[in-house]
Amino acid sequence: MARKRKGDPIHGWLIVDKPLGLTSSAVVGRVRRLYKAAKAGHGGTLDPMASGILPIAFGEATKTVSYVMNGIKSYQFTIRWGESRTTDDAEGEVTASSAIRPDITAIKTALKFFVGDIEQVPPVYSAIKVDGERAYNLARSNVTVKLKPRTIHIKRFDLIGMSDQDHATFEVMAGKGSYMRGLARDLALHLGTVGHVSALRRFKVGPFDIKRSISLEKLEALGHNDMLADYLLAVESALDDIPALALTESEARSLQHGRTISIFPVASRSFLKKVDPAAVYCAMSSGKLVALTKVVGGEIRPLRVMNM
Repeated sequence: MARKRKGDPIHGWLIVDKPLGLTSSAVVGRVRRLYKAAKAGHGGTLDPMASGILPIAFGEATKTVSYVMNGIKSYQFTIRWGESRTTDDAEGEVTASSAIRPDITAIKTALKFFVGDIEQVPPVYSAIKVDGERAYNLARSNVTVKLKPRTIHIKRFDLIGMSDQDHATFEVMAGKGSYMRGLARDLALHLGTVGHVSALRRFKVGPFDIKRSISLEKLEALGHNDMLADYLLAVESALDDIPALALTESEARSLQHGRTISIFPVASRSFLKKVDPAAVYCAMSSGKLVALTKVVGGEIRPLRVMNM
C-alpha cells in the first residue's frame, strides 16, 4: 500500500515572484509549508541569482507542469562584457578576460544570428543529467563535463539598453530548454569578446506572466491565513492553449474510471469541426478539468485523469 502524503489535498497553481538568493526548490518548500499542501512542484527552474516568475503547482496541477514548461518564456537580462565565468553568471569564478567592448551597432547586427532555431551548448553548471548525475554536481567536483549542443528556439532577442560600455541589457522570448547564460556567453564570443549574465529576471512562463504573480514576502506576511486561497489559480489555467471538450456528468465519470467514450456527441456539443489525432484535449465538466485526453479511432481516451 502506498504511503499517504502528509498535508492537505490542495489543487491549483500559485504564481510566485521569486526573490534573489533562493533556489527554486527552496521557494517551493516554503510555499508548500505555508499552504500545508500534500504535494507541490514548480514549472521551470530559476537560478538563485535570478528573480521573477516561478509557477508552483499543487496537487493535481503537477500533472500539467510539462505543458507550462513547454511554453514560451520571456526574460530580461544584462550581460557584463569582458569577463567569462565558470557558471556563465556572476556567481562563478572568472576564467578569462578581454578588453574588447562591442558597440551598439555590432551588437544589433549580431543578434540576427541568434533568432529562430539555433544550436546551443547548455552551461556546464546546469541541471542536465550526465550518466545519471547532474552536470552542476560534476562541475563542482572538478569533473570535466562535456555537454552536447541541442536545438533551441529563440522567438525574439532585442537590445533594450546600455548603461555603460561594460553592460548591455536584453529582452528575450525563448522556447523550452533555452539558457540565457548560454545566450550571453555565445553572443559575447560572436562579438569577439567574453561575457556573463550579471542580472536576470523572468517575466513569463507559458500562460503565466508577472502580472499574476505574488511576492514570497507578501505570502509569508499572510501566514497560514484563509486569504492564501485567493491567490490560487485553477488547475486548467495552465492549459489555455489546449482545446476543450464539454462532457456530461456520465461521460466525465466514465473517463475518471479509465473508460473511453465516443467522440461524436462530444464533438458536436463542443463545436469541434476537425479532430486532430496528435492533439491533446481538455475534457471539462461543469467548468472543471476532468482529464487530459486524446482522440483515437472515434474514441476519447484519458491520458491523465484529475482526482479532485
